[in-house]
Amino acid sequence: MQEEYRVESDSMGEVKVAASAYYGAQTQRAVQNFPISGLRFPREFIRSLGLIKGAAAKVNLELGFITREVSEAISQAAREVAEGKFDDHFPVDIFQTGSGTSTNMNANEVIANRAIELLGGKIGSKTPVHPNDQVNRGQSSNDVIPTAIHISVAESIKGGLMEALKRCEHELEAKSKQFDHIVKIGRTHFQDATPVRLGQEFRGYARQIALARGRVELALDGLMELALGGTATGTGLNAPIGFAPKVIARLAEETGLPFVEAKDHFAAQGGQDGLVGASAALRGLAVTLTKIGNDIRLLASGPRCGLGELELPPVQPGSSIMPGKVNPVIIESLLQVAVQVMANDWAVVLGGQAGILELNVMLPVMAFNLLQSARFLKASVENFTEKCLKGLGANEQRCQELVEQSLALCTPLAVEIGYDKAAELAHKAYESGKTVRAMALELEVLPQEKLEKILDAKKMTSPGIPGHGD
Repeated sequence: MQEEYRVESDSMGEVKVAASAYYGAQTQRAVQNFPISGLRFPREFIRSLGLIKGAAAKVNLELGFITREVSEAISQAAREVAEGKFDDHFPVDIFQTGSGTSTNMNANEVIANRAIELLGGKIGSKTPVHPNDQVNRGQSSNDVIPTAIHISVAESIKGGLMEALKRCEHELEAKSKQFDHIVKIGRTHFQDATPVRLGQEFRGYARQIALARGRVELALDGLMELALGGTATGTGLNAPIGFAPKVIARLAEETGLPFVEAKDHFAAQGGQDGLVGASAALRGLAVTLTKIGNDIRLLASGPRCGLGELELPPVQPGSSIMPGKVNPVIIESLLQVAVQVMANDWAVVLGGQAGILELNVMLPVMAFNLLQSARFLKASVENFTEKCLKGLGANEQRCQELVEQSLALCTPLAVEIGYDKAAELAHKAYESGKTVRAMALELEVLPQEKLEKILDAKKMTSPGIPGHGD
């Protein structure tokens, strides 16, 4: 059965709109014009649009531009949009007009029609609430969309990702303490190096997360200035005096974030440097997670024919053909997210270059990629922490065996017998298949008591003397 429709009109003429739709003519045109990907603005972004429109309605009442009845109806409709009650009525593809005008009008139409419904009017009539004249009053797509991106990205990072990173850092610190007594061989250039403690490695990972979290936190500062109030080109035309700061103050109170009006609206709308900076910080975090994930899965390789120093918690069978195989699947998931985030960053960087004259025209794709990166990172870090780090164990015996077998134990002997003699000792140990300790005893390079003291691997992990080398 064919769906019923109503006829609406805009400045270009009449358009058929599904009778059940809360959006209107301009949204319908956008749906027809952009049948591209099936991708939509995510929930976080739609929430931000609802917050902006609701705050604007309250301020427009305060400034005397709309009636209390209209303001309250718009505010309630906008709140429902923010809560996700009308997400199905935001059908416009991400790959649309570069300013996001179609989605701004989508929000205006949905909120106007819901407000009309609340006031007992006819959906699509534009009375007693008009999508442009009242819902969008004091605004344009060119300042609303970048404002919504800043709000949604900042909330996604602050409210979700940052907490996930704190939990990950805490778990890595706990592992560093749990593993601190375990001495293992260090490795540089994929070759044996002087001993370290497993706890030292994990303390390094925890610090990496802390530093990455700090860089992401710093990038949030660049999102606190909002474009609202610049309207179409940055001059502020049609935004009443006092409108933007009042709306933004309400947004700051609603979100708990210190948003302020942009100091310069031409910078806020023509350029999107804050978004590029935020994406760069997320890319940096992805690099950090890649290093940590790769290290852990390498140290856990085996279990018998690899390094085998770490023991991953088994979460699922690893092979459809090899019975008993368990793979580092949680880490692999994390690493794939990291790759996606790095790719997303490139889209944001290229999008940032589309700030031509008074407007950036890559806003939807920048928003989509940034929000996806923040969402994916949060979920993957949480998953990595819960399903990998918390159950991670160490094979202490394996660590001890590898330390004793390593030729790098010659390193502290160089101070006593010289670099060349120590190197000769290492070569002889390797060629004979003997340990450095056994060869040193055989060659009587030092008295046994002194030799044992020098070859104490645990003391090598914290000699108290600043070292140099690679």
